Amino acid sequence: MRTIETFNANWFFSKENIIPTEVPDHWQTLDLPHTWNNIDGQDGGNDYYRGTCVYAKTFSKPSMETDGKAYLEFAGVAMTANVYLNGQHLGEHKGGYSTFRLDLTPALQEENLLVVTADNSDNDSVYPQKADFTFYGGIYRDVKLICLPENHFELIKDGTPGIKATPIIENNKGHLTVETWQTGSLIKYTLFDQDKTIVSTAIIASEKGYGKWTAQVENPNLWEGLSNPYLYTVQAELLNESNQVIDTVSTSIGFRSFAFDKDKGFILNGKPYPLRGVSRHQDFAEIGNAITYDIQVNDMELIKEIGANTIRLAHYQHSQEFYDLCDKEGMVIWAEIPYITKHMPNGRDNTISQMRELVTQCYNHPSIVCWGLSNEITATGKITDDLVENHQVLNDLCHQMDKTRPTSMAHVFMLEIDHPIVGLPDISSYNLYFGWYLGSLEQNDQFFDDFHTKYPDRIIGFSEYGADANPTFQTSNPEVGDYTEAYQALYHEHILECIEKRPYLWATHVWNMFDFAADGRDEGGSHGLNQKGLVSFDRKYKKDAFYLYKAHWSDEPFIHLCDKNYVERSESETSFKVYTNQDQVSIYLDGQLMESKQIDKKGSFSLTISGQHTIEIKSGNLSDSSFVKKVDEPNLSYRFAKEDIINWFDADDIDQTCFSINDTLGEISANPDSGAVLNAIMAKVKEKRGDVAKEATGNENLRKMMAGMSLKQLLKQAGDTVSKEQINQLNKSLQKIKK
Repeated sequence: MRTIETFNANWFFSKENIIPTEVPDHWQTLDLPHTWNNIDGQDGGNDYYRGTCVYAKTFSKPSMETDGKAYLEFAGVAMTANVYLNGQHLGEHKGGYSTFRLDLTPALQEENLLVVTADNSDNDSVYPQKADFTFYGGIYRDVKLICLPENHFELIKDGTPGIKATPIIENNKGHLTVETWQTGSLIKYTLFDQDKTIVSTAIIASEKGYGKWTAQVENPNLWEGLSNPYLYTVQAELLNESNQVIDTVSTSIGFRSFAFDKDKGFILNGKPYPLRGVSRHQDFAEIGNAITYDIQVNDMELIKEIGANTIRLAHYQHSQEFYDLCDKEGMVIWAEIPYITKHMPNGRDNTISQMRELVTQCYNHPSIVCWGLSNEITATGKITDDLVENHQVLNDLCHQMDKTRPTSMAHVFMLEIDHPIVGLPDISSYNLYFGWYLGSLEQNDQFFDDFHTKYPDRIIGFSEYGADANPTFQTSNPEVGDYTEAYQALYHEHILECIEKRPYLWATHVWNMFDFAADGRDEGGSHGLNQKGLVSFDRKYKKDAFYLYKAHWSDEPFIHLCDKNYVERSESETSFKVYTNQDQVSIYLDGQLMESKQIDKKGSFSLTISGQHTIEIKSGNLSDSSFVKKVDEPNLSYRFAKEDIINWFDADDIDQTCFSINDTLGEISANPDSGAVLNAIMAKVKEKRGDVAKEATGNENLRKMMAGMSLKQLLKQAGDTVSKEQINQLNKSLQKIKK
């Protein structure tokens, strides 16, 4: 019979790139999972260690059956792994997010030295290489030792689970096809319901290592998303000549039908099921991506708390444990590979292998409804024939491997909607950041209206949107680029209205559920962090926007008073915002009822303050409170920029015959002298916003979008990536150049 042993304990680690014949005494001892970038990959500077590190482990030969086999399973080694046993090279795996297994048996001895190299260094063939997140290195997921009899289910090819189940619903009847690959000839297949009662079973003789079983289920319980994520279990047992079980594999499945409608969006089991949710990166503060199962469970609980019903698992294959949680909890999932930002001509084989592994390893999960080909791959603006062909190959591969799910792409906002690549996958989505990186919030609405008008028969979604917020920064007058919780909340208020008015959007995903590491970033008062999360990197702080979504999506009764970190206030008349899914709210100042009102998801109150006060809001038996203190002068620590750029320059002091920051980007760029001055400051902005901003430099569509905006407006949205002194100097330099 198959035995599985966790192989995480008692490893040795070194940054010395050597393959030892015995473990050096000075090597660090540790238990897996592990990454060497848990600190330097989160502190900014884009200088985290990227290279080859070495892990080693000694172990005795495991107990095995006669002619048995021993395999090692790696659930995630970033990014390229090479494995050696007793000096013999067992294999190489390229791709940091998928499972792979290797046969130890030929090199196994009574006492053994296992050596694994993990390489996350910069190269031109293994994805990802350019993206707005940290590429952690290490053996950061579990390792397991699997011992099996000579005849067993397949383990090696594309990290397969050894069993493939395809449940289909037709006329209220479930049709199930189960496929297995194995050495051995007899397989017993069994379908269990959620109570472990046998629904159907059969013994089938396999041919040439391939087994197939079909079964029908009358009126199956459906996998209904959040309301009833009903799971069946399919089990395959390999039998010997005496009909004894010698190996077993199993998988959870869900009977469900789904479709995508050009006007109604996503359809689950024949009914409209608007997909409204979030995206998730897997890493965690000071841990990196070597996260525990408990962290994954907590992530799911936080996502459930806001009432989301869909997750975009970006931008790579996540752990099987998390996909299992999605199945169990009823989340609808977008799964994708890390083909992102920058197309690499030498990386085609890697995109194919990573896609094969994603589909093979995740095929059985009922939560997954589409395969993502790429994310913002045209950000550089260079859409080559090779890039398009690479996507066509992946698109065809997905359809070949899976007849039940469509392909998708997440397009960067500056990709023109009529470019042919937009229509290449079955369904599409756009990442839009109007109202944060550039432009106005209303441009998000206009974008989708234009798309749906021009292409009414296409399926379109909203795959990313968000604004950074550092909870340190607070204000009564939020505006774009200030990194305050208040602006982030205001931004999401608008986007929620945009989404609710457009039911044809097949799915919408907040970017992001959690803050995450992007070591190339240096903005918003933080280093190495993308702060668009609704929840902080350590999952301890829920930003105000978290409660906005909870008010719209969750049925759990709650009430939330915003701006709790905005304690010291210089204004005598100050406002307080409330998010809740209750109909009526009362506000109290120092225990005295001041006002009650009916509200719909959000409401605001204005109070006069003069000293130190306790503010409390109530709705029935629900309450929330905060403390405020009246001060004479604004607390500058609440502001990421100590002065307001809008007031730095007096129009009367500007020579209108010369260029200034009041002119548009297009006007300034058209003049060679002023364009050179502009390019210098824009390079500084790109540098602080990480690799993606640098790679987008050559995008012509981005330049067109920005051309009509004043330089003052663009600099305002650039936040603290550029200082007041730099802007002053820029304006002085422009004022020396005649128009």
